[in-house]
Amino acid sequence: MGEAVNLSPSPRNAEGRRRAWRPGIAIWFSAAFHISAVIALLARAQWWAWILTALVLNHVALALIGLWPKSRLLGANMLRLPDAAAGRNEIALTFDDGPDPDVTPKVLDILDSHQAKASFFVIGDKAAAHPELVREIVRRGHSIENHSRKHSHVFGFFAWTALRMDIGAAQEIIAGITGRPPTFFRSPMGIRNPLLDPVIARLGLRYITWTRRGFDTVASDPAVVLRRFTRGLSAGDILLLRDRRTRDQRAMVLEVLPALLDRIAAAGLKPVSLPLAMQ
Repeated sequence: MGEAVNLSPSPRNAEGRRRAWRPGIAIWFSAAFHISAVIALLARAQWWAWILTALVLNHVALALIGLWPKSRLLGANMLRLPDAAAGRNEIALTFDDGPDPDVTPKVLDILDSHQAKASFFVIGDKAAAHPELVREIVRRGHSIENHSRKHSHVFGFFAWTALRMDIGAAQEIIAGITGRPPTFFRSPMGIRNPLLDPVIARLGLRYITWTRRGFDTVASDPAVVLRRFTRGLSAGDILLLRDRRTRDQRAMVLEVLPALLDRIAAAGLKPVSLPLAMQ
């Protein structure tokens, strides 16, 4: 647990297979709007105040879109598993914000007892602090994915370079521990920076959110959390939980997960990791 982990992002090691960047419709619209604004400014310089106001409103609109986790206006966003996985009655259990040295091992034991597989979106610095736990997650057949290096509360305001360093560092840390760079990225709190997509495309990452989540770190009633997950549950769903404690030190995931897995089994569904679902 005390071994050193390389924290310096190296493009050669951190990046997986690069993807082509395909801007979302809001990015195309914004680019066209900026070009039109430049043309308008050249033609009617006296309109500069109106043009500047319009550009500011454009950026405000992009920021508001980024606060909508399930939006696809800024680029591709995986909300459900592929049709092939749904046809196999698969769903994905995903856990954010770990690894936690107390909670995560208990989550792993619960998953083992139900023969379920999952994907863990880990914070890079936490992974570096608990590399043996990260390797244990992989050893038990689950996948490790990227949830940024620091889980910054101002992640949505990062410039391109800061995004590249933060996500790339997490990619490097995880690859150094597991021998495999992650395939998927989920942003902190689901906030999507308009500059994010070209960064994760360069790192070979796919952006993913969820079909449903239980708000298990803010809810006080396990029955309510369970109901949020199971109401309308169907093949192809991606479920978001968190393998950490809440501010009052309650591990809601440990109270909800066994019953959730029982409901999943009763519905004839199979929890798999994201890489397995993509096969």
